[in-house]
Amino acid sequence: MAYPVMARKTDVIADPVADTLAGAANRSLLPIEGSACWRLLGAVGKRGSTNAMKARASRGRSAMSRIALIAVIWLAPVANAAASERVPRSLGAKTGTVVEVAQDYPPGTIVILSEMRTLDLVLSRSRAIRYRIGVGRDGFRWRGVVRVGRKAEWPEWRPPAEMRARAPELPELVPAGPFNPMGARGIYLYRGSADTLYRIHGTNEQSTVGGFASSGCFRMSNADVIDLYERVKIGATVVVK
Repeated sequence: MAYPVMARKTDVIADPVADTLAGAANRSLLPIEGSACWRLLGAVGKRGSTNAMKARASRGRSAMSRIALIAVIWLAPVANAAASERVPRSLGAKTGTVVEVAQDYPPGTIVILSEMRTLDLVLSRSRAIRYRIGVGRDGFRWRGVVRVGRKAEWPEWRPPAEMRARAPELPELVPAGPFNPMGARGIYLYRGSADTLYRIHGTNEQSTVGGFASSGCFRMSNADVIDLYERVKIGATVVVK
């Protein structure tokens, strides 16, 4: 699967449909390569070739294959169009605003106020960039001091074992891309050298930003997390209140 354009300085992904699941629907009447329709088409074509080599007596089956082929070609644009509607066209709102706030933290520190659903990137003793975020739902909020252990652009997502135990339908791995819950960037939070499994990340559900919806991670719009990603340094302190 191709990924969306990794925009850095724009609010809108540049025509993600052309390079994602729905691209083929906009360019031709053929099904998307790798899709169920594509595999069915390949199976039909392979079966038709084998039958043709075996005997003329298989003409009836070949006729059915041709009918199935026509059906696949006609139905593929419908499936592709549905996928196209799900591809995000926007990186979401930019909420970062410079605010006057007295904080006893060095520049570069991240301060998260869970009840307020805000994340501050400290600029000085009296100023910070404040972003709107989504935080953990009841029972999943936490406090502490951690650090930025690493960062990733368009990260893949591996649901933790505890999360998969609560929701067995979750896959082991969600590849990077527009449907990944981690969104455009991932900022990984460590305690010492140990990964806490908590992240500051983008999202494929922009409506959850500003609410209490996660399992302990901190969600930002993709536009905001791209901005924060460029500003925050690995090793930076993260204070969660």
